[in-house]
Amino acid sequence: MQTTWSPSSWRQKEAAQQPDWSDEDLELALVEVRRMLPLVFAGEARALTASLAQAGEGKAFVLQAGDCAESFNTFSPDLIRDQLKVILQMAVVLTYAGGLPVVKVGRIAGQFAKPRSSPNEMIDGLELPSFRGHSVNGPEFDAESRKPDPKRLIRAYHQASATLNLIRAFTKGGYADIGQMHVWNQEFVASSRQGQQYEAIVRQISMALRFMEACGIDLRNDSHLHQVDFYTSHEALILGFEEALTRQDSLTGDWYDCSAHMLWAGERTRQPDGAHIEFLSGVRNPVGVKVGPRTAPEEVVELCERLNPEREPGRLTIIPRLGARLVEEKLPPIIQAVQRSGHRVVWVCDPMHGNTFTTVTGVKTRRFDNILTEIKGFFAVHQQEGTVPGGVHLELTPDAVTECLGGVEEVLEDHLQDRTSYQTLCDPRLNARQSLDLVFEIAALLQSG
Repeated sequence: MQTTWSPSSWRQKEAAQQPDWSDEDLELALVEVRRMLPLVFAGEARALTASLAQAGEGKAFVLQAGDCAESFNTFSPDLIRDQLKVILQMAVVLTYAGGLPVVKVGRIAGQFAKPRSSPNEMIDGLELPSFRGHSVNGPEFDAESRKPDPKRLIRAYHQASATLNLIRAFTKGGYADIGQMHVWNQEFVASSRQGQQYEAIVRQISMALRFMEACGIDLRNDSHLHQVDFYTSHEALILGFEEALTRQDSLTGDWYDCSAHMLWAGERTRQPDGAHIEFLSGVRNPVGVKVGPRTAPEEVVELCERLNPEREPGRLTIIPRLGARLVEEKLPPIIQAVQRSGHRVVWVCDPMHGNTFTTVTGVKTRRFDNILTEIKGFFAVHQQEGTVPGGVHLELTPDAVTECLGGVEEVLEDHLQDRTSYQTLCDPRLNARQSLDLVFEIAALLQSG
């Protein structure tokens, strides 16, 4: 039985959801990726682990949010800035309401690949490979576009690198300064009820800061008010790419996947004896696992043993994606099993994926009310079990899309047919107004808890 982990030991296991591309072409691309600089650093990943440990104890709250799947076609500085802007707004609301630091983790700078329920899809009698994200193939339904192309991995690396450079400039160079809170209220949101609620909070925070300055407290030299820590995450799906960016830390000798600060295994790739769990078991980044309604409690405990045998706080995040109807039935036995095992995990609710459905017109969507119901159920179960609801995991965009139904300014089913407003590459996302709708509801749950 294998007892020694290495960045390539996953190759001895069965790897689900890998594209059907030429081994020779893939290796040529990965040779180039191996030459690239790391995207993130081991010390940053360790800092995130420490922050997640605080969330696991109820001393912080995780906001993990971003796009369903990043696109090569819509890549722009404005989109990155606006994505960050929405997340910063949401973090302000949660911090103000909950009195807790918010751990900000983006689904960004690496979320280019998606698992699919079927390797192929058929339209009008033509069967082609499924679209697996821009790091694998193109969304256009033709043979050339759908052919998996390993060269796309190189482009994904370069786009992730550029994205990270811009995020670091924004978060450390003044844009994330708490004095910019008014600026973050972009026009799309500022004209709405949600934007007005946000502005009311900003005014109260501004008054408090002025009061502190008047009392002689020096706020100008406090970095916590002028910079934020912002971390990246994505599903560790294309294992050759992840291996190519795995480096040994010169300080500790540990291995880190330097493609992102945090990686997770999805519902389709979390087999305890599979290649994805094997790979994640050996890197020292904080890691997560999505668990759906068919996941047995004992399987979650087995995943805990595989991924965090030392029971290190902050190392492992369990991300239930159970659906509004099932969360209060399925989550308690999972929590109870993990508690009995003595594992210390961070519980983060994904209320998006368990609430996806397809309309009669063939459009994939989610209902805002179901998303909120699952979050409320998640909080209720943790209150019942005496455990900590550590955060939420959301798919959202700053754009004025109409992909999820409902919200205060209601998106109706007819709106889903507008292809100028339904733009997602894969799963439906909350728009900026719906995101603020949701965060005010989460804030109320934090206050009542």
